[in-house]
Amino acid sequence: MSDQQQPAFTIEKIYVKDLSLEIPNAPGIFLEREAPQVHLQLNTKNHIIEEELYEVFLTVTVTAKINDKVMFLVEAQQAGIFRIRNIPVEEIDPVLGIGCANILFPYLRETVSDIVTRAGFPAVILNPVNFEAIYQQDKEGAASSASAEKH
Repeated sequence: MSDQQQPAFTIEKIYVKDLSLEIPNAPGIFLEREAPQVHLQLNTKNHIIEEELYEVFLTVTVTAKINDKVMFLVEAQQAGIFRIRNIPVEEIDPVLGIGCANILFPYLRETVSDIVTRAGFPAVILNPVNFEAIYQQDKEGAASSASAEKH
């Protein structure tokens, strides 16, 4: 097998694609002493830029509330451009949804922690995520909704 046909995976670029912070109840919210309830939503998406070149991005929304008052809301989108060569088509989707997501997640965690700290709040450290389980869940969900549509 020549070098031309060897599987290849390269990180071309990792970057913050979108970042938003809202503190709707400032300055009063800084005087609150209660610990906030923190909720987060995480999504992974990808698309092909051109042959062998893919963009993958993780989007997280972190909302911290004290009772019904929003303490802060952070929306961050961490992205990466990845070059994938000589990998079978059926294996590309898991590489993007699991492998690339695992590469991007530490950067997303740092982005969220940094923006929350700069806003004057204690750091929010995102817990590790099992992207393989999420990928499998999404595939099973897509398969069951596709079979439901057929009936």
